[in-house]
Amino acid sequence: MSGHSKWATIKHKKAANDSKKGKVWSKIAKEIAIAVREGGSSDPVQNSRLRMTIMKAKGTNMPNDNIDRAIKRGSGDMDGAIIEEISYEGYGPGGVAIIVDTTTDNKNRTAAEIRALFSKNGGSMGEVGCVGWQFKKRAIIMISEDTHTEESLMDMVLDAGADDLELDDGIFTISGPMEVLSLVVDALKANGIEPQNAEIARVPDNTMALSHDDAKKSLRLIGLFEDHDDVADVATNLELTDDLMAEA
Repeated sequence: MSGHSKWATIKHKKAANDSKKGKVWSKIAKEIAIAVREGGSSDPVQNSRLRMTIMKAKGTNMPNDNIDRAIKRGSGDMDGAIIEEISYEGYGPGGVAIIVDTTTDNKNRTAAEIRALFSKNGGSMGEVGCVGWQFKKRAIIMISEDTHTEESLMDMVLDAGADDLELDDGIFTISGPMEVLSLVVDALKANGIEPQNAEIARVPDNTMALSHDDAKKSLRLIGLFEDHDDVADVATNLELTDDLMAEA
């Protein structure tokens, strides 16, 4: 689990500190619209997915006006193309598994561009399911270390259904089965703790070690995916060494 914890921490900090806020907020806005449509409600109290996505938005300091517009788009109160969720699976340099989750209003364009990124950067896009079996969806919740200790949090999150708690670079990462996401968040809030981020994420069953050269190429490819306007998330089973972490 520690490999994913580090990966999740990197992505969270990158989103929170990214100078290209407009791009980050545009991606999250599409996730909010989908959460409203799929959850059947524009009320975050009634729609847990929307509630978690709004939490993610606020973790990047997304303005409330942007959040409100995204909610209205998802509920049909504002015009706009229909946004779909589509995932693409494939292999990076050295055969590492990569899953690219997208939110798009033009699946033909997105598919062509994701395929091109794979093929032009030492990877290959595969069929649906070719690497997905190597991952499980898990609840991932992050909170700032602040004045919290592992002892003060452990019983609280375990009682709520989580099964792991890790501290890395000032951030506690709590994880558990995807079904307990809302339960853990509610338990934290009931104790006056506001999560920085809460989401369902793909976690690899096992990580894959590559040569340093292939690992650097895979990190570069993952970075290109993450910079794509239609990409919401990227999952990989790449083993993150300390040397790679320093270059991430």
